[in-house]
Amino acid sequence: MNRGRDTRKRLPPDKPDPLESFDEAILEEVKQLFSKVRGYSAPPGTEWCLPDPSVALCDQPWSHPPLQDLKNSLNEVKDQLGDKDLAVWHQHTCSTNRAGTVTSYLRETANAELCTQAWAKFYEIQGTFNLISEMALQNGELNSVHLCEAPGAFISALNHFLQTRKLYCDWTWAANTLNPYHEANGRSCTIADDRLIAPTLPWWFFGSDNTGDIMLPKHLLELQVFVSNMRRVDLVTADGSFDCQDDPGEQERLVAPLQYCETVCALFLLAPGGSFVLKMFTLFEHSSICLLYLLVCCFRSVHVFKPATSKAGNSEVYVVCLDFKSKDRVRPLLSKLIRNYGPDMVSTAALFPKSCVPNSFLRQHEEICAFFHVLQINTIQENLRLFSSMTAEQREHLNRLRECAVQFYMQRFRVQFLPRKRWVCRGGSMAWGKPCQRKQMGSFNQRKELQCKEWQQRLAHGPYQAWIEEHFQGEEGHQFVLAGPMRPECDLNAWFSHVGATLPKVCNSAFCDPELLDLLNEALEERTLVSEEEPLAKKTLLCRSCSIGTSSPESILNEICNHPNAASCVMMVGNPSWQDIPLSGTKLRFCPGPSYPETCLSTLHDGEPLHQHQLLSSAFSALCGLSEGSALVVPLCSALTRFTASLVLALHLCFRSISFRCPACGPPVVLLCVGFSSVPQIITILQEVLDQMRTLGPDRQLLQFAPMEELLQGSLPHFLSNLNNTVLRQQLHLRLQLQQKR
Repeated sequence: MNRGRDTRKRLPPDKPDPLESFDEAILEEVKQLFSKVRGYSAPPGTEWCLPDPSVALCDQPWSHPPLQDLKNSLNEVKDQLGDKDLAVWHQHTCSTNRAGTVTSYLRETANAELCTQAWAKFYEIQGTFNLISEMALQNGELNSVHLCEAPGAFISALNHFLQTRKLYCDWTWAANTLNPYHEANGRSCTIADDRLIAPTLPWWFFGSDNTGDIMLPKHLLELQVFVSNMRRVDLVTADGSFDCQDDPGEQERLVAPLQYCETVCALFLLAPGGSFVLKMFTLFEHSSICLLYLLVCCFRSVHVFKPATSKAGNSEVYVVCLDFKSKDRVRPLLSKLIRNYGPDMVSTAALFPKSCVPNSFLRQHEEICAFFHVLQINTIQENLRLFSSMTAEQREHLNRLRECAVQFYMQRFRVQFLPRKRWVCRGGSMAWGKPCQRKQMGSFNQRKELQCKEWQQRLAHGPYQAWIEEHFQGEEGHQFVLAGPMRPECDLNAWFSHVGATLPKVCNSAFCDPELLDLLNEALEERTLVSEEEPLAKKTLLCRSCSIGTSSPESILNEICNHPNAASCVMMVGNPSWQDIPLSGTKLRFCPGPSYPETCLSTLHDGEPLHQHQLLSSAFSALCGLSEGSALVVPLCSALTRFTASLVLALHLCFRSISFRCPACGPPVVLLCVGFSSVPQIITILQEVLDQMRTLGPDRQLLQFAPMEELLQGSLPHFLSNLNNTVLRQQLHLRLQLQQKR
């Protein structure tokens, strides 16, 4: 486990070395690919020391001209990519990426869990530097904290390393990320992939407001409490970033506040001898210079490393810090850093005055920046040349390099097969496969141009217009049925409430197509619509297919009243017009329900606290009065939030089947719940939730009351997604109708 030793796998004499089949030129180029690393070291006889805390965070932001020259020249080269279609360019650079097939090979041969590019990068970092201190191995205990970790590949890679190297230590981990289930978290900075998160939720820290935003000062202190069961923290990783594709030239400046918070958090948590891995990008600005100087003063070894498995044309690098000196050495400064912790610090003040950063450090930093600057520019220029024309010989050369890189990776880092039973999630993923990341379309220049256009024009250039315009056929909801009662293994004793800050809007949902939600939010925020015109528009501008057949309120109520499995029917109604509908038979009665204005949804959708309380209170009263075998009609605005999803899950436990319909007027959607069977524990849970909601202050909101693990299992998430997508399409359809009439 000594750092720096040759870790190439020793093959038996009768088995040839796979690397021997490659000529020296290929092998040398691949060796260089895995050697993109530079370190800092103080000149002999000197020591770099932290400035006095009194001068920290006092000066205005400053610049270093040689590094700004590097930034400008790099951006000039990047500007040549502005007219390239992002999807086409991405496909091209993947095909030229020397280490581009490592990840797929790892999936096939090593059975690596959550094997993404991030997995390959972390395994490469660990194999190059050995992040696990000797002290941790001697203690037989390893404790790691992973910041901005979604979807969790660093965790699964570390588990793979520990398991296959047979390092028998008691490993405890905790992780933080922006909560992929929190409705107010924007998608530009939230990773939706929850394949590892969903089965391991107790190990994830989201803070008292449930957002998971590590840049909130209170979360820094709360995280320390969250990991207080760890005797010492041996390793902190920080893999955070934002979506900067709309302003790639300023990626470093945009991500700097997050990197500051990640670093302060690591210094706050780490024990002496611990390691820290921080993702950064270009290192040209004062924020990066000061942060690197802080780290070289706090750790005995600091390196800037570009993994071979990180695409060579991007600006991503990893700062690897080994052997944390002591918290005592940084404590006075750390106290000031914590007091100024948050998202705004970097833009208002420099961490250190330029005069406090030694020239010897600045010279080394310039050399390191120049080294990675040349590598990145050379790669972009090569990709541009090959994009225009690639010969058969060039393609063959690239293919040989890619084959060699795979073998080199496998041998140097001794990657071995790991059985599934030794994965972090031994039963495999429980996530249901909802859409994940935002798909960027067109070139950078085209996307910038579209940003200036209205939402209808953006919709016209996207993939959803035909899907929305063909709506509404009157059959939506019939094919989507929740069959119940739900599986008996649902543990109601495990249900508990999550409370957080009130939602400003619903930006994100685990239960819909995220692009549709974005489009509707943009449409609702347009100022061209006059609010007082919308009631009339709702009634008069529906197309014919939106107002006939099963979407009429009368047909919906007749359907549920005549259902063979409905002994009687209760309608939760807040819109009086529904009570005036003539029906045959007397099986239907009404009870109070939440009201729905004739105007379309707001950006808060079903996340408004007062509406949620009314909805739950009405559902609770209705369930208390239902007889066995009855049916219940529940009006909904949508089911985008975890709160409403929890209520639907509770209903799923009580009814034989649940389907939905979208009426032509009144609420956007209604649930048709048939075949009631009383579950007393559900009634008790709903009563407790209502009692808790009454005690919350004006800035607090109950976000969910069923475990996320239950909300993501079985057919429920698919049902909710289909329901929400139908509502979102209908609302967008109505908005388009209104715009066309104006």
